[in-house]
Amino acid sequence: MSPLKLSDMTSQRFRDLAKDANLEYTSFIRTTERSHAAAVEDIWCRLVQKGYIYKGTHSGWYAVSDEAFYPSSQVEEVIDPTTGVKSHRSKETGKEVVWTDEENYKFRLSEFRLPLKQWIEKSGPIYPRQRQEEVINYLSEEAHTQDLSVSRLSSRVGWGLPVPDDPTHTIYVWLDALTSYFTAIGYPWVDSSTMKSAGWPADIHVVGKDIVRFHAVYFPAFLMALDMPLPKGILCHAHWTMNKQKMAKSVGNVVDPFQILQKYSSDSVRWYLARVGGHFVDDVDWSLEQLALIHDRDLRDLGNLYRRLHAPSMCEGSLAALPSISSPDSLEAEFATSLMSLSGDVARSMQEMAISRSLDRIMGTLDMTNRYLNHKAPWKADNSSTRASTVALAREALRICGILLQPFLPEKAPLLLNWLGVAKDERSLIWASFGAAQSTGGRVATPDQRLYDPLK
Repeated sequence: MSPLKLSDMTSQRFRDLAKDANLEYTSFIRTTERSHAAAVEDIWCRLVQKGYIYKGTHSGWYAVSDEAFYPSSQVEEVIDPTTGVKSHRSKETGKEVVWTDEENYKFRLSEFRLPLKQWIEKSGPIYPRQRQEEVINYLSEEAHTQDLSVSRLSSRVGWGLPVPDDPTHTIYVWLDALTSYFTAIGYPWVDSSTMKSAGWPADIHVVGKDIVRFHAVYFPAFLMALDMPLPKGILCHAHWTMNKQKMAKSVGNVVDPFQILQKYSSDSVRWYLARVGGHFVDDVDWSLEQLALIHDRDLRDLGNLYRRLHAPSMCEGSLAALPSISSPDSLEAEFATSLMSLSGDVARSMQEMAISRSLDRIMGTLDMTNRYLNHKAPWKADNSSTRASTVALAREALRICGILLQPFLPEKAPLLLNWLGVAKDERSLIWASFGAAQSTGGRVATPDQRLYDPLK
């Protein structure tokens, strides 16, 4: 099978996956597109004109699977315990490396070590902060930023874009691929105004921890050389593992996302990935048992809370004003105070790329809502105004949480807001404020109003 045919098949599979996972994108870029090839050629020529690319000889440890060179300090010798055969591997990825000597073009990466380090220390663009410290430590050693090979002999690597005016060389895959971030939004732009309106620089790049060096060192260095704005943020996530091992087809410990999405809803899978994997620092072990547990604990409880608040005894009487944070009932005052700060807390956590912390805050609020209802027991209240104000506060909690849950539960959160009577133009973040728009939901829940069924 030709590389292009394999790429065509793989590309379509990712488009299919996005559809099944209820994901939307504004641009699905392929580096085989002619517009991208023209942009890469433009970037290469600009770097040459500025004196940042020159022809030389590169000697070093090269990992075929990583498509990357590694300095000697990042390579270790290993011995196969079964065969006793010695080999060398990258400390960073664990992939085998071989010593390579060849003529190629090089980028003057060494000139950008200190500017990169200063940019990261001043702007703090990398999340989580542990990864940022790793990159700063990496840039603290001159040996890590030797001039970078940016081409391979076409006799060795024929699949790729040829170097302009020198078809005996193929442009290094990372210089080619990283360029796609801005070719996808129209590069080359006619001026800075067009660039900004197109969406550059990006607010956030989402990358795996094994390629943070390419996105936090090489790519920003290319941008500095081109006098282009740097990304505002880089979110570096850890890996999902299986039985504490990195997933690999050769080992057979992989998860088929199509099968998972077919068996479970995209909401359930998305929720599990964000709830458990949204800390981003450490690798997380994939578990269907845990997925089902979290689905039942979180998502079914969300639906159960709606039904609880819309039982016949909870829908009697008229709507009431929300209780004050100065309520004499200490739990009620604490609950109201917590709701006042909820949207701000969630927004702050999201800005800090602490996804799991955001969801912990939301789910903590829903748990507190149930505790508040148990405490007040409005179904037993003789005073109709007390019952009405209790229900109003609990529904306000559900309304705010429903708005905040929309990015994480795009299928069912809008349905919940429909049931609560929240107008479609009152579902943005600004409306997730305490008392911004009281829920009008007061109808008794019908048997078919179930957000999530138990996973089987």
